[in-house]
Amino acid sequence: MKHAGLVVLGLLTVLGVPGQGDEPKKPNTLMRRKLEQSQKVLEGVAVQDFKKIAEHAEELIELSKQAEWKVLKTARYELYSNESRRIAETLVEGARKKNIDAAALAYVDLTLTCVKCHKHVREEQRTE
Repeated sequence: MKHAGLVVLGLLTVLGVPGQGDEPKKPNTLMRRKLEQSQKVLEGVAVQDFKKIAEHAEELIELSKQAEWKVLKTARYELYSNESRRIAETLVEGARKKNIDAAALAYVDLTLTCVKCHKHVREEQRTE
């Protein structure tokens, strides 16, 4: 996982670290928790700790069920939200099967979905 640091840097950029683009200076509590859980999943993937991967992917699934998760009411946001949850379930499945390749690929998919969703949210906020 040579590029794990780049993935984390990318997540930090899109998840609202202070001073990045149009994101808020201080990310909300749910966003902070999503970032923390994502980082723990990455740590699990990097060290091949399947229990950690599954545990924190399940936390991401639970977070996605909270009302605060739904920041927009657009079809695209709903699509990204459902896709994130589905990919987190794939992460759990990969971890349970002890398939590091599947878990790593799911993590990359999750990251890309996060990036797309955050871009969508920023674009929608600009048009308000």
